[in-house]
Amino acid sequence: MNPNLPPGALDHLKVLDLSRVLAGPYCAQMLADLGADVIKVERPGDGDDTRKWGPPFMPDADGNPTAHATYFHCTNRNKRAITVDIAKPEGQAIIKQMAAQSDIVVENFKVGGLAHYGLDYASLSAINPRLIYCSVTGFGQTGPYAPRAGYDLMIQAMSGMMSITGNADGVPGGGPMRVGVAITDLCTGMFACSAILAALEVRHRTGKGQHIDMALLDVGMALLANQGIGYLNTGAVPQRQGNTHPSLAPYQDFNTQDGKMLLAIGNDGQFSRFAQAAGQPQWASDVRFATTKARNLNRAELIPAMDAVTRTQTTAYWIKLFEDKAVPCGPINTLSESFADAQVIARGLEVKQAVALVPHAQSATNSIVTIASPLRLSDTPPVLRRAPPGLGEHTDEVLAELGFDAARMERLRAARIIG
Repeated sequence: MNPNLPPGALDHLKVLDLSRVLAGPYCAQMLADLGADVIKVERPGDGDDTRKWGPPFMPDADGNPTAHATYFHCTNRNKRAITVDIAKPEGQAIIKQMAAQSDIVVENFKVGGLAHYGLDYASLSAINPRLIYCSVTGFGQTGPYAPRAGYDLMIQAMSGMMSITGNADGVPGGGPMRVGVAITDLCTGMFACSAILAALEVRHRTGKGQHIDMALLDVGMALLANQGIGYLNTGAVPQRQGNTHPSLAPYQDFNTQDGKMLLAIGNDGQFSRFAQAAGQPQWASDVRFATTKARNLNRAELIPAMDAVTRTQTTAYWIKLFEDKAVPCGPINTLSESFADAQVIARGLEVKQAVALVPHAQSATNSIVTIASPLRLSDTPPVLRRAPPGLGEHTDEVLAELGFDAARMERLRAARIIG
């Protein structure tokens, strides 16, 4: 641990990260950002699938693409990385020795997959009863779909999320649409992190760890939120409606003189202030528009009238006009525009780090820009201590901490048990 850096909230914890791709690694990265010592275990020679998921690929010092996909770097900062072949008994022994000294295991193998290697919860908790073991799968440890593999796109479709995302049938671009990022994977990682922190609190009282069963489908259903609860209590199946809201109006994009802007008006006071500022004070007292319920019932009249007004000025004009009037209004940015936004810059959300694309090869060292953790703790904030690791970058370091000498490591490397 770097003594020049402030202590992390979880810097007393060791995490064994046996996961790959997105949900599990994202959970482990959150723990790492909070200070935990997270050791990512990968297959020798290949590593996490996302190391190759490109384009885009990391550029070299001259700006030319390398063979290293940027995808991997979104979920693996602040970790150390080792390569171990868990299919071989000596590789399994290494993992068991690490688990004996760990507080948390995160894994996302298929149900029963790690039992073949003696690395399942029952086996590892027998070695370390304090171990908190988090399993992340597509469909959970129980139920008829438990053996199936699950990917985010499949879960977005099965959960119904795609059925309520996108433009309505009959309009241009109509049809089911996935969210632009793997939202169920990311949220499963966040839910998993919360569950782990809860299990740690229980361990403070009982001294015992426990098994956490996280399923992408469970999370996908939970994310239906107001749409899911509305269906369950009324039987009305929600439909796609583009950028509009089923319960609020106006709550959508509007045309402006030079593009589009977003208005997110959530109550009658906001609408009244909007109407006054927009030069249409009569709208606030019109019985068709004065209340949330009325605006919803009469949105077919309200929205075109509003659009005719918003088209008369630029997006920047409207944003400036509403800024001091507590009327939620903003641009619809591209990523280049969002990362150039003054608030994004002020919050330090773009962070540059040095990264060794090839372990131990200084000539391959480059820089990578990552997105800062959104967790803001006043006394123990997340700190960027390590760039996303190269494949097997810390194998010798970690094994030395376990008591392995150089000769033993060389023998394991010759046998291809470590990389």
